[in-house]
Amino acid sequence: MQSGKNTMSFRSIFDAGELKSELEKSGVKPSFIPYIWKQVIQNPDAQLDQIPSLPSAAYPLLSSKFKTLTSCVHSAMDSSDQLTTKLLIKLQNGALVEAVIMRYDTRLGKYNGKPRPGGMRSTLCVSSQVGCKMGCTFCATGSMGFKSNLTSGEIVEQLVHASRISPIRNVVFMGMGEPLNNYGALVEAIHVMTGAPFHLSPKKITVSTVGIIHAIKKLHIDLPGLNLAVSLHAPVQEIRCQIMPAARAFPLVKLMDTLQEYQKNT
Repeated sequence: MQSGKNTMSFRSIFDAGELKSELEKSGVKPSFIPYIWKQVIQNPDAQLDQIPSLPSAAYPLLSSKFKTLTSCVHSAMDSSDQLTTKLLIKLQNGALVEAVIMRYDTRLGKYNGKPRPGGMRSTLCVSSQVGCKMGCTFCATGSMGFKSNLTSGEIVEQLVHASRISPIRNVVFMGMGEPLNNYGALVEAIHVMTGAPFHLSPKKITVSTVGIIHAIKKLHIDLPGLNLAVSLHAPVQEIRCQIMPAARAFPLVKLMDTLQEYQKNT
């Protein structure tokens, strides 16, 4: 008789909704969550059962259902000028997604005729899905087809991995996948990023979409102050459909009306 492999999976400690729910079931206040995250971020080798000063009921729960990180950096490749680092991140299920750290010097160039203030800053480009169902003809991810959505924790873990390489000031959702097709996880991940202990400003986060109209209509309510970028691909609907077959579901006229309404509400 052949024994089966242990396929037990854990949730990421950064899956905010799951963590909050499980803590409440155990009688532990969710107010401990930012403290738990801070301990994990500051201590790469942290063990959940060794985090100090938690209620006793928290320890068996955290150890049995959660992991500090469910993903790992499979490889990291630097560009020749050392300004870009591409991270290949391996998820718990074995799938691979990419995240890219982009560094730039804000002192380069001028603003109002004067040297720009600041210094080196880093932007992180994150993925929201494994594969994508939009089918854009020019996109390598689109050619994969849709595989799976990332959990909010898997999205946030990309920020955790990157922050251990370079301090991250901005986050752009321009990696693998269509972010608005993974709406719930996207919203939850950004709420985590903008709260303690990450404290990213919503103005420093940009979500790029091909134009998922129904999701754009509620984005300003769920994520006020966020930056939205739209990839039109072409200014003519017929050409858009050739480049991105899914554009048939999002006519250009309706999309532009939706974007104008979005601007009024932000």
